[in-house]
Formats: sequence, C-alpha cells, structure tokens
Amino acid sequence: MKRYVIGNWKCHKSSDDGRRWLDKFAALYRPHREVQVIVAPSMVSLEAIAIHLEGLNLENVSLAAQDVSPFPKGSYTGAVAADMVTKMAGYAIIGHSERRRYFHETSQDVLNKVTEAADSGLTPIVCVDSYNTLAQLGGLADIECKQILIAYTPVDALNFNISESPAKVVEAVEHIRQKFPAFPVVYGGALLPGIAKDYLQLSLLSGVFVGASSLEPEPFADICSQAALA
Repeated sequence: MKRYVIGNWKCHKSSDDGRRWLDKFAALYRPHREVQVIVAPSMVSLEAIAIHLEGLNLENVSLAAQDVSPFPKGSYTGAVAADMVTKMAGYAIIGHSERRRYFHETSQDVLNKVTEAADSGLTPIVCVDSYNTLAQLGGLADIECKQILIAYTPVDALNFNISESPAKVVEAVEHIRQKFPAFPVVYGGALLPGIAKDYLQLSLLSGVFVGASSLEPEPFADICSQAALA
C-alpha cells in the first residue's frame, strides 16, 4: 500500500526560505517506491519552489497548493483558480480546519473546491476534523474523482497541540472508510517524529499529514524514513 507523507508549511517561509529547505532536505532524503512525499508551500512561493524542486529531481516528491478557489478563472479578485496551479502542483489541500475557522468556509465551499481541483487534474487532499464534518461532505461520493485523499485532522489535536491516540484515530478512520471506502486516509494533528511511527504502523492509515514538523527539513526527512520502514 502506498504511504503518503504530507508537509504543510502554512503561512511560513518565503521563496528563499523554501529553496534552502529543499536543498537541506535533498541531502537527507532517501526515496522509497511506496512512499509519496508532498510539500505544500504558501501560494506566493509555489512557483519558485516548483522550479527549484524540478532542478533537484527528487524522486516521489510533489507539491500541493494550500488552497484553491471554489470558482473557475474569471472575475474573482484575489482568488487562485485550480487550473492556474496545475503546472506547479499535483495536489491541493482543501477544507483545512483553519480555513473553516478563520475564513468561515462552509462544507459547500469545500465541495465546490474539490470539484474545481478534480476537474483541473489536481488530487484533492480533503481535510475532515470531526464526524460532523464528514457527514456534511457526503457529496464527495458524487464527485467524479477517484484520486481524493482524506486527511483526518481532529481539531482538538490542533488546538491543544496533543496528538489524538492511535486507538481513537483507528476508530475515526474506520468511520471514514465506511462512508468513503475507496479513498486513502492520512492522519494529521500535533505529529512529532518521535511518535509518527505509531501512526504510520496503523494498517488502516495511508500516511501522515504534518504541520510544525515539516518546517525544518531534518524532522520531516526523519518522518519520511519512518514511512519507508512502516
């Protein structure tokens, strides 16, 4: 089974910072045919990071946009349409709890963004932070896209910076798989390198989604190595 290690830089790192991060990561990274590594820079540095990554030619390392517009290209000031990033990224993070909390995104917004991403050829990484959120995203099953990833990111783990126990993660993933059996599920929430292996070894999980642990190349490369051994 393919494993995913997704690093979300959030609102950190300039283009220069990101290039330096990639250079350090490249020296530490050991590719594995069953591990797909995905890094999500800020939107303003995505193009510069994509160009630099192409020059490094790192096997099984791709980029993700941290968000996309729920609308196609057009008169939407400040928006970035999904098909505007397809030459730079293969994935798009959609519906993160921070987008819901700070930008008041609704489940309908999420579904619209997933549709736009899928229609543009991006693989959506759809964040689910609770059973309630999952119930509101039932429309995912009607979207013609077989490449969706589900990221289970419980909001309490993010708010209190304490990972949810592996047992609770298994319970949540079982619930998600009942509704979306075909989609791989990854876990994210206060994951540090010292405990990442406990989650990577869970047979129901297809990988991990990390925030703070992706901001430095050393811990992120460590988690990638653990995924290769899982």
